[in-house]
Amino acid sequence: MLDRLQSLADRYEKLSELLCDPDVANDPKRLREYSKEQSDLQEAYTAYTEYKEVLAQLDDAKAMLGEKLDDEMREMVKLEIEELTARRAALEERIRVLMLPKDPNDDKNVIIEIRGAAGGDEAALFAADLYRMYTKYADSQGWRVELLEANESDLGGFKEVIFMVSGKGAYSKLKFESGAHRVQRVPVTESGGRIHTSTSTVAVMPEVEEIEVEILDKDIRIDTFCSSGAGGQSVNTTKSAVRVTHIPTGIVATCQDGKSQNDNKAKALQVLRARIYDMRRQEEEAKYAGERKSKVGTGDRSERIRTYNFPQSRVTDHRIGLTLHKLDAIMNGELDEIINALTLTEQAELLEQSV
Repeated sequence: MLDRLQSLADRYEKLSELLCDPDVANDPKRLREYSKEQSDLQEAYTAYTEYKEVLAQLDDAKAMLGEKLDDEMREMVKLEIEELTARRAALEERIRVLMLPKDPNDDKNVIIEIRGAAGGDEAALFAADLYRMYTKYADSQGWRVELLEANESDLGGFKEVIFMVSGKGAYSKLKFESGAHRVQRVPVTESGGRIHTSTSTVAVMPEVEEIEVEILDKDIRIDTFCSSGAGGQSVNTTKSAVRVTHIPTGIVATCQDGKSQNDNKAKALQVLRARIYDMRRQEEEAKYAGERKSKVGTGDRSERIRTYNFPQSRVTDHRIGLTLHKLDAIMNGELDEIINALTLTEQAELLEQSV
């Protein structure tokens, strides 16, 4: 591990030299690539630098114990050795985590699809609640949210809503949200006060560049139609809404919330690329279905991952057995406690596999 860290440190320092090179400074593509690579190495480089400093201080402190010291000074040195030993252990653990294989999608923006599933109008209303929850979480992280497509229900919920979250590390935190989210509460349509159980599904996909998923013109069919609102009523008479069908896979993406037909086409293609990429990724994962699966799930939207119980103000993540009695805060976008627990679980599993 130390050899790998030294190679990483050498590369980081070489990148610092390259970024000062006038030829690189005048080449936007290389400047962007080198800056991103150095940014990705920054945390591990800083930890390794601190680790080497702690080792040097520890060696010096141990050497002092071989010298003639009075009792007070000897106790001070021993105490320093204990503190430095603890710091060394903490840094070793942190470095082990930083050296784990990184998901290549972690720094990407995400496209999130939420659909009302079992439960009719109540499922659609809960889909809208989930949309608001993720929007508020994104705001707390300083990320930008862009609505791509929305199909509203008659009661103001969402039969389907698709949106993009843009910001550094968005996928690394939101990727655990894919799956079926179950809600237990008294619906607004229930006059007898009975608790109903409904579900909405969430799919989180990384934004995909054109070079990652190439879509040929001959492989798509584009249809245009008039945009419509809740209940299907037409909200304009121009054919600005766009439906793109990928003929080889049958995958369809629709967008009608943009300002123009071209805008809607670009957004629909963006969603289409993400869906094709997600389909291919799941096909690859299916090849290894017999291997040990992660506790935090496979990203399958049919897998029930979380229950939101309103009468008990309780949220339970079934993958890691985490229960929190702070439903209001979570629905208000305070997801860090859940997401951090899922991240730590994934890291622990990877560490166990790397031993």
